Amino acid sequence: MRFEERELKPYAEPVLPDQLQEGKVYFSVIFWDEDGLVPIMEPREFIGSKAETEGSELYFQDFHSYRRGIRFESPNADDEATFETGAGRYMFEYERALDVLMACALRRRKSPTKE
Repeated sequence: MRFEERELKPYAEPVLPDQLQEGKVYFSVIFWDEDGLVPIMEPREFIGSKAETEGSELYFQDFHSYRRGIRFESPNADDEATFETGAGRYMFEYERALDVLMACALRRRKSPTKE
């Protein structure tokens, strides 16, 4: 099996707020360490935005609870779902999340600790 070769950009390309689509899956990619060697990637459903007095908040929900039909208004939503706001700078479409992880893999190859 071979994966196509591609040139990676030196920066991440999160999805832009005006390109988010309600009900679509995006991928949160964050790092637990300062060197960017320990990534976490989790799927999140974009559930919408709400205009606030100082701007607009982006709302995301964990993939599992969304697919089970839990919504913000559901009676047990606080116990059965995770909702996040303002996470736009860490949200990626799948291919861009993969780019972030491939860049991490290259950093890990160069790192003496590889955590």
